[in-house]
Amino acid sequence: MATIRPSADLRNHYNEISDFCHNHREPVYITKNGKGDLVLLSNDEYERLCGRYELYQLLLEGLKDTKTDTGRPASEFFNDMERKYGFGKISSPR
Repeated sequence: MATIRPSADLRNHYNEISDFCHNHREPVYITKNGKGDLVLLSNDEYERLCGRYELYQLLLEGLKDTKTDTGRPASEFFNDMERKYGFGKISSPR
């Protein structure tokens, strides 16, 4: 369920709002004059959200490459990753 608070609560109950965002990992919606104005998240949750968005964008880019046949073979990609990051060969399941 959404947590909605008036903007005055930022001044009067900041610590309570901050604790809620950190403990529940959920946003708090702030209203101004009865209308939606801001959405507050903890830094950690914001970073997670941004990381997820970036991952989705990369996946969409990969899907686009697959559909337009502009990608490269998976074996080439994994060989590059092994060289770049020092991974050992990954054996395929039997």
